[in-house]
Amino acid sequence: MTAALKQVDLVISGGLLVDPERIVRNSIAVNNGRIAAIGPADEMPPAKESLDASGLYVLPGAIDVHVHFREPGFSHKETWTTATQAAAVGGVTTVFDMPNTNPPTSTPEAVAQKIEIAQRQAIVDFGVYGNIGEHNTDQLRAMAEAGAVSFKLYMGSENPLVPCPPDGAILDAFEVLADLGIRCTVHAESTPILTWRGERLLKSGRTDAAAHLEQHSDIATVEGVSRTGIFAEWTGCKVHIAHESTRHSLPHIRFAKERGVDMTVETCPHYLLLSTDDGARLGPNFLRVKPPVRESGHREPLWQALLDGTIDILSTDHAPHLQAEKKRPSIWDCAPGFPGVETSMMLMLAEVSRGRLTLPQYVRMASAAPAKAFGLYPRKGALSVDSDADIVLVDMKRQGFIRAEALHSIGNATPFENFPILGAPVRTLVRGRTVALDGKPVGHPGWGRNVVAAG
Repeated sequence: MTAALKQVDLVISGGLLVDPERIVRNSIAVNNGRIAAIGPADEMPPAKESLDASGLYVLPGAIDVHVHFREPGFSHKETWTTATQAAAVGGVTTVFDMPNTNPPTSTPEAVAQKIEIAQRQAIVDFGVYGNIGEHNTDQLRAMAEAGAVSFKLYMGSENPLVPCPPDGAILDAFEVLADLGIRCTVHAESTPILTWRGERLLKSGRTDAAAHLEQHSDIATVEGVSRTGIFAEWTGCKVHIAHESTRHSLPHIRFAKERGVDMTVETCPHYLLLSTDDGARLGPNFLRVKPPVRESGHREPLWQALLDGTIDILSTDHAPHLQAEKKRPSIWDCAPGFPGVETSMMLMLAEVSRGRLTLPQYVRMASAAPAKAFGLYPRKGALSVDSDADIVLVDMKRQGFIRAEALHSIGNATPFENFPILGAPVRTLVRGRTVALDGKPVGHPGWGRNVVAAG
């Protein structure tokens, strides 16, 4: 293979390449944005540029299938420029943006609008979710044709922009997506439970953080996960459970998979590393996120499920807010969510350094599994010949601390303030071009491309 290559754009040599099965010292040749060859350094073709990765690990770029980049409609929290800069610095080379913007991404025209906005600004590759609503099931095919990479169902929703559709519409949508072969990402909570309990708690005058946890009780998630599995089994739709937060869902996930349901599941760093105990450190309402960060007894079962494959994917639910929006005195007024696309890899590398997981396990959950679930593998999520050259160089000796003021998101209210770093991405390449270097974004807006699943 290498003998036929006269000259390539780039050769990365001296590093330790990581895939889900192993770590091996090899070199990578990159040409026209793709990996052209992998092998010993002395077998690489001549290159216009050489990059010495000695002492570094070479990973496929992370794929975050759950981000909220806020445009259009909420650019005071984030823009596609700031968000993709944060992603690049964090070693994330492909992102999937959720549809709860304003306007919501619920029509072919809205899909095209968001892609156009993203295309002008993005420095990493991206996909756009279409929203499933009560009245747009007849437009799902057209939304896919307009470029939607996947679809989002807010089965649990208190957001008037993206209300939960009735079960009949959900079934209709699943049937369409099953025919298209497109996976549907589901916010799996029970809207009737959320609405009933939320109204009762409001009427009682509760404004404390525990009221949020009581509204979003475990049963609301367990019911949503179970119902998603049943609907997917009935229709043949491929489904993806977003932001799994409770250990009580795990038996229902396993049961669905045992029945042959094509279900993938994600969790996020804040469910693995935080608990309600962190409220004392952050302030009483700062932890608000949907579904909630729960008691400490959930973390270890979620970790084990992620490591054994019950939970397939690590994502972030990147949801940036301003500091003031996270410190309001009433829990109902405190904005739900945190930025995460810049800090996720650093947090997980610190856990690798502590022995919680291995680098191959991280690559499986952050790169290979999301690419496979959403029809992008091996073009994305792999270090293999003909894959896109989405590459991250990691220095496992890099130390420091997470600081909100250093993050690139406008809404930088992170719950991981002062968390120690031991291992960090030091260079990120998207299709062979460096977009972040030593903690700074260097990519040019417009380099990112819309990606579409192969089905």
